[in-house]
Amino acid sequence: MFKSSHLWALPILAMATASAFAAVSPDEAKKLGTTLSPVGAELAGNADKTIPPYTGGLTTAPAGYQKGSGLRPDPYAAEKPLYSITGANVAQYQSRLTAGTRELLKRYPGMRVDVYPTHRSAAYPKYVLDNSVKNATSVKAIDGGLGVQGTYAGIPFPIPKTGNEAMWNHLLRYAGHSYVAKYDSINVSASGSAVLATTGEITVEYPYYDPRRSGTSGGKDIYFRTKVAYSAPARRVGEALLIEDYINPLEHARKGWQYLPGQRRVKLSPDLSYDTPNPATAGTSTFDDSFVFSGALDRYDWKLVGKREMIVPYNAYKLSYAKDPYAVTTPKHLNPDYLRWELHRVWVVEGTLKEGKRHIYSKRTFYLDEDSWYALASDEFDGRGLLYRSGFTAFTPAYEQPAPGATSQFFYDFATGSYNIIGLLGAYPFGLKYTEGLPERQWTPDALGAAGVR
Repeated sequence: MFKSSHLWALPILAMATASAFAAVSPDEAKKLGTTLSPVGAELAGNADKTIPPYTGGLTTAPAGYQKGSGLRPDPYAAEKPLYSITGANVAQYQSRLTAGTRELLKRYPGMRVDVYPTHRSAAYPKYVLDNSVKNATSVKAIDGGLGVQGTYAGIPFPIPKTGNEAMWNHLLRYAGHSYVAKYDSINVSASGSAVLATTGEITVEYPYYDPRRSGTSGGKDIYFRTKVAYSAPARRVGEALLIEDYINPLEHARKGWQYLPGQRRVKLSPDLSYDTPNPATAGTSTFDDSFVFSGALDRYDWKLVGKREMIVPYNAYKLSYAKDPYAVTTPKHLNPDYLRWELHRVWVVEGTLKEGKRHIYSKRTFYLDEDSWYALASDEFDGRGLLYRSGFTAFTPAYEQPAPGATSQFFYDFATGSYNIIGLLGAYPFGLKYTEGLPERQWTPDALGAAGVR
């Protein structure tokens, strides 16, 4: 249970004189810590008790966890599914399934959704909770919702009113300050052949959540940056990638650099964004499909549809930390034995392509977890309005930090019948480790080139 709920109200009272541009009134913000968690989730469970109350998330490591290890045992490994959904009974549950999940069940006889007891395991450090409460009355959306201003190191809009605000909550979700992981990415072709797409070491940093930072973020501030060095397969050994995203992407667009061993130089690559195909997934996803969605919001009109109870991947430790990455794949879809699904409340946000803007997706639907603001799933539609692709996140919170987390993502391309899963950690003893962050000198194109030389 939360033991410091009385502390949540303190920042709220201090914001009584908040700017007229504040997202919500001080009175509405009082819901945070009473009926809502500090990040905006409903504290109560649902009516039929299939979603439990939120009590602060999972903060105790299970037996078998080794302190300092990057590998996290499944805290719910002993549980059995409550029920399973297949193509034969999908109609019974379709209102709680994404379009992509329904399509997989209808299209592939071997596809199965095993639904387990719901655990609201997302947990946060105190400073993130306190700052999220302050943000409720201090943050404003600017430039038509494409940028934000006045954000402390927390969820910017814990009580969102628009689709843009909800998507900013996903972009500025808490995933820890910095972490390093070694992972595999596997592509599965339409014929069912599984091949290694990449083995990489990735460093992810959210300067926005640096616990040493004070005050609010400005448009010039970087909120997310990542650096990846590839070590397999042979054709990709030595390649490296660096990407930075800014609080106001209209003023400061995403910056990207690539190091290609054959050219022996680092080049600025502004096309590592939007609908540029991601070569690491054999074109199964785009660069803005990363983390189910990343980058600027400017190509879509965003609508906050509302909150729904949905069956989504959650607490999927067995999948993300599987020792044999190929065991999690089968032809056409992931191995159902490795994937855990749960019933959770999610915010549904629809993005419709703006007139005059270009993207291979004409419409996108995102399902954002109320407890963590992670995009747990998405549906993408082509220019004809037909389901084109779907993405999913394998949510695996780091209970020892605490920090919500999800390194593994998987994407289905219904046009080709292929799919990709990226971020499988279990084949390496390194796993995923949280760090203090790299020195600034390591976040430069020169440093990228030095790391990529082979």
